[in-house]
Amino acid sequence: MKKIAKWSGFSMLGLLIAITLIGCAGGAINWNQEPPYSLVQTWGEKGSGAGQFNDPTGVAVTDTEVFVSDARNGRIQVFDHQGRFKRAFGTPGDELGELGRPMNLTIHNDKLYVPEYMNDRIQVFSLAGEPLRIIGSPGKGPGQFNAPGGVAVANDGDLFVADFYNHRVQHLNADGSFVKQWGTTGKTGRSAGEFTYPTDVALGKDGALYVADGYGNRVQVFDAGGDFLHKWGGPFALGLYGPFKGWFTTATSIAIGPEGNVFVADFYNDRIQKFAADGGYLTAFGSEPENPGHTAMAVAVCHDGAVWSVNFADNRVGRWQPD
Repeated sequence: MKKIAKWSGFSMLGLLIAITLIGCAGGAINWNQEPPYSLVQTWGEKGSGAGQFNDPTGVAVTDTEVFVSDARNGRIQVFDHQGRFKRAFGTPGDELGELGRPMNLTIHNDKLYVPEYMNDRIQVFSLAGEPLRIIGSPGKGPGQFNAPGGVAVANDGDLFVADFYNHRVQHLNADGSFVKQWGTTGKTGRSAGEFTYPTDVALGKDGALYVADGYGNRVQVFDAGGDFLHKWGGPFALGLYGPFKGWFTTATSIAIGPEGNVFVADFYNDRIQKFAADGGYLTAFGSEPENPGHTAMAVAVCHDGAVWSVNFADNRVGRWQPD
């Protein structure tokens, strides 16, 4: 994953002073954190065969299966919960059923929603792998995308899309027609409701919209009506990046657990961070890369509380359980 230059108005000394003076006010740190999770299972290696990956970028789970975006192989691979390969679908390309670097995955009502970074669209499949429809097209207009990274689907079928290079989040009707957007098209920002390369979105049970504001190094939350609620990540969630608790160095994926907790893939820090719904820090866990690069690319949470991640540098899938 290419690292985009970030705003850097603070020296490391300044960051440490900020921590001391304001107690990480932007991250709502709870120093009595939960125990970390343990990695209990992993599989995969670099390649193009069954069970091999070339830059995995997304993961979604059902009660029995794990779906993985195998980005540079242009396909989705499906496994059981023990890591046994079951099937794959998609080939590189831009026709129906073909994929151009699939990203964060979402499953809703037995359908798989696949944002395509290179094809600037959302493609919908059955869980068996049958292509069903395409939503969106390349561009900056309403309902168009420039490298979408993640999608969330509401109970009524409405879509919420992280539109990466357009620096916005779009709300679409189930048929793909435009409803509204957050953020200014083509313009980055650090204020509430502004974005810097947003990467993923998730919906809480109450309809709240959680946005992984990727290179903004924070999470932003909006209520079911679209009004801004709060944000976290570094001092006052203004875009500073770092390795401290509750901070991010590029948030690439976001998922909501069965108890309403928020899990965020913190890519350049090689960890998944877990928060309460209000942004209170709970715990973090991750793996150091064995190969050049970084590991914590995407995250999903099963109904039983198990956390699934994709290890970008090492081309693996992992399952984590709370200690």
